[in-house]
Amino acid sequence: MATQDTGFHDRRLARRLEDPEFRAEFDRQKREIAGIDAIVHQLDALREEQGMTKAELARAIGKNPAAVRRLLTASGNPEMRTVVAMAEALNAEVKIVSRRAPKRRSGSKGNSANTLELA
Repeated sequence: MATQDTGFHDRRLARRLEDPEFRAEFDRQKREIAGIDAIVHQLDALREEQGMTKAELARAIGKNPAAVRRLLTASGNPEMRTVVAMAEALNAEVKIVSRRAPKRRSGSKGNSANTLELA
């Protein structure tokens, strides 16, 4: 089996990353993919901890077992509805936690919490 020369693609990417606008978008998408992967890996770890098969999880959320298997083993962008349903089936919740202090509008009052819970 012949190996593919990825040198051209690596060189092209390196040239494009010199553009600050391209680099910013590339980095943003990289963080987005890493965040999605982290959520999916955590859900899969919870599934394993609870001794639930992928097919059982699929049945619990009304999805095709093949779709759940692909979601847990391949890169992708699952629907939030599916992520929340899986968390619910695993007796967990999805939370968004801010990594920085919120920007305050002058004169605004209200909850200064940095956590948004999705259930």
